[in-house]
Amino acid sequence: MGRLEYLELPVGDRAAAKRFYAEAFGWSFSDFGPDYAATTSGDTDLGLDAAPDKVRAPLPVIRVADLEATLGAVEAAGGTIVVPIFAFPGGRRFHFRDVDGHELAAMQSG
Repeated sequence: MGRLEYLELPVGDRAAAKRFYAEAFGWSFSDFGPDYAATTSGDTDLGLDAAPDKVRAPLPVIRVADLEATLGAVEAAGGTIVVPIFAFPGGRRFHFRDVDGHELAAMQSG
């Protein structure tokens, strides 16, 4: 069973985005490298991606227990893998498009 864990937003200026969300909602962010910051509340968190190769639209990230099994299930259900499994700080993930063309990611902690 998957759980919506995370929403990643593309941003032009990470510092400005952090200030906005801190002032508007009281959220605090941890920096992960020069181009990325995220809340670490343990609930559904928000990532701010300012990297040159950042996602182009908001990216919902679903936490799963078995990443390889989920990749197979996504393909079997008609989804398309757009970014193969890769490691990142906190785990591994892949990106896929659903049957309507929405890009999402599945992640496994570790």
